[in-house]
Amino acid sequence: MIPVVGFQDRLVAVLGLGRSGLSAARALRAGGAEVLCWDDNALARVAAEAEDFEIRDLAREGALEGVASLIVSPGIPHLYPSPNRIVAAAQTLGVPVDNDIGLFFRSFATQGWEEYETVPRVIAVTGSNGKSTTSALIHHILTEAGRPAQLAGNIGRGVLDLDPPSDGGVVVLELSSYQTELARALTPDIAVFTNLTPDHLDRHGGLGGYFAAKRRLFAEGGPDRAVIGVDEPEGRFLAGQLGEGPGDDRVIRVSSGTKLTGPGWQVFARKGFLSEYRKGRQAGSIDLRTIKGLPGAHNHQNACAAYAACRSVGLAPKVIEAALHSYPGLPHRSQIIAEAGGITFVNDSKATNVDSALKALLAFERIRWICGGLEKDGGIAGLQPGLHHVTRAYVIGREAAGFAVQLEGVDAKVCTTMQAAVAHAVADAQPGDTVLLAPAAASFDQYDNFEQRGDDFTRHVRAALGSGQ
Repeated sequence: MIPVVGFQDRLVAVLGLGRSGLSAARALRAGGAEVLCWDDNALARVAAEAEDFEIRDLAREGALEGVASLIVSPGIPHLYPSPNRIVAAAQTLGVPVDNDIGLFFRSFATQGWEEYETVPRVIAVTGSNGKSTTSALIHHILTEAGRPAQLAGNIGRGVLDLDPPSDGGVVVLELSSYQTELARALTPDIAVFTNLTPDHLDRHGGLGGYFAAKRRLFAEGGPDRAVIGVDEPEGRFLAGQLGEGPGDDRVIRVSSGTKLTGPGWQVFARKGFLSEYRKGRQAGSIDLRTIKGLPGAHNHQNACAAYAACRSVGLAPKVIEAALHSYPGLPHRSQIIAEAGGITFVNDSKATNVDSALKALLAFERIRWICGGLEKDGGIAGLQPGLHHVTRAYVIGREAAGFAVQLEGVDAKVCTTMQAAVAHAVADAQPGDTVLLAPAAASFDQYDNFEQRGDDFTRHVRAALGSGQ
């Protein structure tokens, strides 16, 4: 646990008692704060009461009197589309609003670090797509290289549940826009921006607000080094703002598909090869095509970002290359779950938006594509460049027929359920085909989350293959 500093003997309220909220309450108490807790969910309140936390309905008149800070869980809006009523009350009263990420950064460093030979470091990763894979990949590389590393944030453990770092330890944080937009302290040593595509626009008041939430990771604390994906205008803008000139190697520019040139520090992938250039000279090269855990151009971008972050903490190219080959991949993200009769089955349930699904479609040839679900704003026209890889689509979801109609030029079968989609795909598939779940839609019309959807796909595939594994 990372005890929270700065609130000893002060009253702090925690709103939302999920993983991050309850973790924040414990860490605040460990730091000497008096903690009040509230969640609209009665079961969450019972769980907090079982740990002897005081429960107070923070929406009641006067409930925030004497409160030094309100700590808010990521899913609770504080501005758009409209502030939560308790957050709005805190803002009216001038009570500072923060989250567990802000508490972590203000509490992470301790005086004990003065005795360390190598000061611990924080690598924070944000972006629209690929941040989970990039974060997990950085953690995997560091661990394989023998560096003490912990993974937390939007993946793995809650940030305040981490162990105090050891000498030379590295904490890798995946941070969503919900986390970066509110944190009052954001001071990573290395910050990574993967890419930007439209998502969560209602929560951020549009694309500009969404980008502004991501940009705070770089603007608030000024990381020692920034790794920036420059395949979109926002990334190029951000890299330009952070650098003092073309040769400023505090910014590492990353691309998938474009050769980057100039006197600075660049890492890019083209035709399956990763290249690192620094001061105009090549410093490293890796063949990514044989790495099964990182298929497709989108994963090559993730590999470039992870490579750049690990180079920033002093790892050699050959050490990173060896670790890439042992990376197993993340569940629900281009995850190969079975291979049988020359057919590969891939679970990419995390492809909940058009951009991530398109990248999955471009990663494979001859695809039997399982898609559909709760469609997001903007439609699915952006999938068009990848549809020529699709042999047939098997559409699931309550609005499967409407989704299928939009797949112009694609042989699409309306299946509605995962079980039917898998059965038809398995029956139709030929050697050399890939049966790919990449829904291009949210899961909430049929499942609680994308993980549950991916697990359902995996279960039906294994049942159809008779493996039972």
